[in-house]
Amino acid sequence: MDSSSEYNWQNKSILIADDEKTSFIIIEELLKETGIRIFYAENGQQTIDIFKQNPQIDIILMDVRMPEMSGIEATKHIRSINRNIPIIAFTAYALSDNEVIALEFGCDDYLSKPIRAEYLLKKINEYITSKHSFS
Repeated sequence: MDSSSEYNWQNKSILIADDEKTSFIIIEELLKETGIRIFYAENGQQTIDIFKQNPQIDIILMDVRMPEMSGIEATKHIRSINRNIPIIAFTAYALSDNEVIALEFGCDDYLSKPIRAEYLLKKINEYITSKHSFS
């Protein structure tokens, strides 16, 4: 059963920051039926640049470990621009330290890979449907 069809995010957008193209393709496929607009960054610096160019982005899915600039560093920078954008840390390195560090530096939530599709959709929905726009 494809549960993504129950979500309608036509007027929403997500920035997926992940240096692993395979992870991005899987998430992109999962989100296809939701109608959400997808932006993709392969490293922390690209994430910041894309966010600056598209401040209307509703949520960021941030890999913690990326080349050039980590997701933690990118999160700190994005928080200096916009304190309210929901940022979910997303990593294959499920160490408790990563979770603490991610939340400490401004991420709203933390998910470890691999993740069940239904849970990821539910988490994204939770944040984009309750988003406050104070920015």
